Amino acid sequence: MMNFAKYSLLAAALVAAPLGASTQAQAGDYYRRHHNDDALAAGAIGLAAGLVTGAVIASQPRTVYVEPEPEPMYVEPEPVYVDEYPPAPRQVYRSVGVEPWTAEWYDYCAARYRSFNARNGTYVGYDGRAHFCTAG
Repeated sequence: MMNFAKYSLLAAALVAAPLGASTQAQAGDYYRRHHNDDALAAGAIGLAAGLVTGAVIASQPRTVYVEPEPEPMYVEPEPVYVDEYPPAPRQVYRSVGVEPWTAEWYDYCAARYRSFNARNGTYVGYDGRAHFCTAG
């Protein structure tokens, strides 16, 4: 099919080349009188060559790429059922090492918290609330 396209394009070029050369080589009155006829003939030849070339290009077989299905990235595991659960964690309370309102307690809280208020024994935490200072 490619050979046909090459030969048809070559034939169209061979037909159009002498037509263009012959119209420009003639002198005199003939060129003015027959100029419109030559232009119509050249247009018809160009149209025919374009149709043939377009038909040849359009009749080429097309290759279609089909993308394969992607493999799954994550496979969900099967559920695991547990009959025995560990015991709940117990809450552990620390004993305060320093008794509140003593000199040691005051020194510890004043050194640890910049916002420590000695009148009521509180400091302002990151949450914006007042907390009682526990030294330990």
